[in-house]
Amino acid sequence: MLEQRYRWKNKHLREHIAVLDGLHAPHILLKNATYLNQVLRKWITANIWIYDDRIIYVGSNLPENIEGTEIIDCEKRFLVPGYIEPHSHPFQLYNPHTLSRYASHFGTTTLINDNMVLFLQPDKKKAFSLLREFRNLPVSMYWWCRFDAQTEIQREENVFSHTNVKTWLEHDAVLQGGELTGWPKLLDGDDMMLHWIQEAKRMRKQIEGHFPGASEKTLSKMMLLGADCDHEAMTGEEVMSRLMQGYAVSLRNSSIRPDLPKLLREIQELGIDQFDKFFYTTDGSPPAFYEEGFIDVLIKIAIEAGVPVIDAYNMATINIARYYNIEYLHGNIATGRVANINFLESPDNPTPVSVLAKGMWVKRNGIACEDTQKVDWKSFGFEPLVLDWEIDQDDLQFSMPFGIQMVNDVITKPYSVSTDMSYEELSFDHDECFFMMIDRNGKWRINTVLKGFATKLHGFASSYSSTGDIVLIGKKKSDMMAAFKRLKEIGGGIVLTENESPIYEMPLSLQGIMSDKPVELLIKEEKELKSLLQERGYSFSDPVYTLLFFSSTHLPYIRITPSGLYDVMNKKVLFPAIMR
Repeated sequence: MLEQRYRWKNKHLREHIAVLDGLHAPHILLKNATYLNQVLRKWITANIWIYDDRIIYVGSNLPENIEGTEIIDCEKRFLVPGYIEPHSHPFQLYNPHTLSRYASHFGTTTLINDNMVLFLQPDKKKAFSLLREFRNLPVSMYWWCRFDAQTEIQREENVFSHTNVKTWLEHDAVLQGGELTGWPKLLDGDDMMLHWIQEAKRMRKQIEGHFPGASEKTLSKMMLLGADCDHEAMTGEEVMSRLMQGYAVSLRNSSIRPDLPKLLREIQELGIDQFDKFFYTTDGSPPAFYEEGFIDVLIKIAIEAGVPVIDAYNMATINIARYYNIEYLHGNIATGRVANINFLESPDNPTPVSVLAKGMWVKRNGIACEDTQKVDWKSFGFEPLVLDWEIDQDDLQFSMPFGIQMVNDVITKPYSVSTDMSYEELSFDHDECFFMMIDRNGKWRINTVLKGFATKLHGFASSYSSTGDIVLIGKKKSDMMAAFKRLKEIGGGIVLTENESPIYEMPLSLQGIMSDKPVELLIKEEKELKSLLQERGYSFSDPVYTLLFFSSTHLPYIRITPSGLYDVMNKKVLFPAIMR
C-alpha cells in the first residue's frame, strides 16, 4: 500500500491556505494566462498561482506575497491541462521512467499503466515499493490490475491468485481492473474473474475491456458483467455499437492500428457530434512510433479531422479524468488540481513549447530540462538477465508436423510443414525458419517452424516476449546458438547473428525485457532492427509487436505459449512443452 493514503497531508493543506492569505508566497505565478476553461468551454484570461505541485488559485487576483516567486508573463501563450494517456503499456523496450519522461516533453504528464510486468514479479513488496518510487517523478502514474496472463502459463492459478489480485486492486494507485483479454473465460463461467470485477466495482474502480470484433450481444453481456470502456473499435460502426451499450470509447492510434483518422471520419459521418465519452490512446506502441510525439499528435489529428478544438483537448484531459474519478486532481486547470500545464503557441498546435509537471519544468521554451530523478532498478529486482543454463544440439530438433504461419504483424495461423527440417541449415529460397521458445529458467522448450518471418535470417535471439521467455529464430542452427550465447553475455535483449558473429544487439538490462536507455536512443535502435530484419525478408512493419504477441492468446489462431502450442479458437494445447 502507499505509505501516504492522501496526496497532501494536513500540514501541506494548511500551507496552501496560507498562500492565499499571503503568509507564504507561491512558487510560480503565471500572469495574464489565456487558459482553456473546460467547464465554460471557453478560453479565459486569468492569473494562476502554483505552490509545490498544486494549483492554489485561478482568477483575476494577484498574490500579496511574491517573495522568491518565479513570475512568468503568459500573454503570448495558450495554456491547457497536461495530457493523459489512459491505456499505457510502459514496458515496450522502454521502461515506465524513460517512457514517462519522453512523453512529458510532448505534454503527456499523466499515464495510466498496465501492471503486467510488475504483477509477474515474485516479490510484491518490491513491486509496490517501485510504485512509491515513481511518485517522486514529475509525471503522474496510475495503474491497472490485470486479471489474467494474456497467455497460457503454467500454474496460472497460483500467479493470478485471489490474494495477489485483491492486493493490487486495493492499491491506491490502481484505478481500474483489466484490460479483460481473458473475457471468453468470463463468459464461459469464470466466477473468480467475475468476483474481481465485482470487487473493483465495490471500490469504485473502472473495468477496461478488450473486445476486438465483438458482436452487439457480446458487448451487452460484458457491460452487464461490469465492463466500462473498450479501446478495440476499428470502425465507426463499432464505435457506435459501444456507445449504444453505454461504454466509454478509447479511440486508438497505435503502430499496428493507426485507426484514429478513419474512426473520426466515420463517427462524424454517422452523425456523432458529442465527444464526452471519447478518449485517445496509443495503446503501448514501440519507441519508433513516438518519434513525432505522443498524445499531442492525436489531438492534432482530431483538430484536422474537424473535431471542435475544445473537444479535441477534452478527449485528452478532462474526459479521462472524469471517467476515472480523478477530476479533483487532473484534467483541468483549476484551484486544487495538480500543476500539470502545457504552454502552447496556438490552440491549433497541441505540441507544447513548455511543460509543467507537478509544478516542475520538464520542458521550457522548446528545450527538455535535465532529468534529475533516477530510479535504482536493481533495488527493485530489475537486473540484467542471468541465464545459467545452456542449449545444445539435442534442443535443436524440429520434427513437428505443422508450424506457425504469420498472416500479418501479430496474427498467426497453423500450416502443414512439407519442408525437411532435419538439416542444420534451411534454404534461403523459402520463408520458413526454425522457431523455438525456451523457458527463461531452462526447464522446458517448444520447437516448431515459423513461416513468413524471414527468408535470409541466420540467427536471432530475444528475451523480449510477453512471457519473458527466450525466443530463437533462424535458418542456421549454429547461428541460433551463437545468438543465444551472446544474449546471455549481454544480460538479455535482442541479438542478430551471421556466420556465428553478432551483427546487431539491443541490450535490455532490466530483466531482459526493458532498457534503461532514453527513448530517443531506443527509437534509433528499433529502426535499425526493423531495417536489418526487412533486409532479411521480414515483410511486415512492426517486429517488436510481432515478438510480443507470439504468445498472446487474446489473438487468433495459434500461439506458442509456456504450456505448448495453443489453439486459441478451440482453447486447447495441441502440443505440450517438452521438459528439458
